[in-house]
Amino acid sequence: MTYLELRNLGLKFGAEVVLEGVNLSLEKGEILAVLGSSGAGKSTLLRVLAGFERPSSGEVVLSSKVISSTDSLVNPEQRGVGIVPQEAALFPHLNVFQNVEFGIKKLAAPERKTRVSELLALTKLSGLADRMPDQLSGGQAQRVALARALAPKPALILLDEPFSALDAELREQLRSEVIEILRREGATAILVTHDQEEALSLADKVAVLRDQHIVQVGSPAEIYNAPADLGIATFLGDSILVDGEVVDGKVQTSLGRLSALNHIENGQQGVVAIRSENFYLQPNPAGDSEVVGRVFFGHDAVVEVRTPNLTIRARSNGPFAPEVGMRVTVWVRGAVNFYPSAK
Repeated sequence: MTYLELRNLGLKFGAEVVLEGVNLSLEKGEILAVLGSSGAGKSTLLRVLAGFERPSSGEVVLSSKVISSTDSLVNPEQRGVGIVPQEAALFPHLNVFQNVEFGIKKLAAPERKTRVSELLALTKLSGLADRMPDQLSGGQAQRVALARALAPKPALILLDEPFSALDAELREQLRSEVIEILRREGATAILVTHDQEEALSLADKVAVLRDQHIVQVGSPAEIYNAPADLGIATFLGDSILVDGEVVDGKVQTSLGRLSALNHIENGQQGVVAIRSENFYLQPNPAGDSEVVGRVFFGHDAVVEVRTPNLTIRARSNGPFAPEVGMRVTVWVRGAVNFYPSAK
């Protein structure tokens, strides 16, 4: 049964359209990532869900109750929604224990202590209960913010780019910890992010938001392997675009005849989007292509190859990646997505 549903949600500020026709649904306990570039409307969507903005059209239904619509709005503090902001935004005059306790003051003191202690243990903060916010690292502060949001056992958790202010190593570590915590709590959550890797690796479902519209929703694998349009294909990962024409059920390109993942019709012209990991480089002294660049990452390498008709980037196994100057034959592994030209 659908737990959270956004029905034709829209928001305008005067004549400016900020969100339009947003339809989304989420099951209880699912984690949804809303992925989009800056200005797409991600944070505004969270503000509507949190109750800070009244929609101009449509409605939000949470646990069978309308919490936002054009003519009704449940106040933010009454809708059971927890928020983890981009920066922890802890109360500077309260220690860690008091910050986590803040939203459950209505509980009896023993219950508050038990709940806070549970969450401090879950977020690996048990030894920091008496510390003040200015004594915490960035990662510790974000874990406190998450514990505070979870303390009242909210119906929904909203995470607004919560890892973007952290350095790369800490960001990767905290991502894994936060998702583990959310799953152990059985939380239903929406994460907004501009980071494709973050969205694909953390969520059960991904919604791509572009120009104030949801343009595709699916599992991380569906979004990555079968982008709905060329814009999504190039936004998600490194793709090489190659012109092609459908001939006898295959896409004829300068890299050979390729099978298509999606429906194609003979005579169509357009482009195929090929992921860098779908190229196979076969060392061949008589090959028609030459390695002209290589960036080595250890576990893999990105190899730039000049073919007779275009230059491609291929992701190759690091220790066995061909060296600059080597001749190779380029193969495309598996089927590709074909995008017909507009008629």
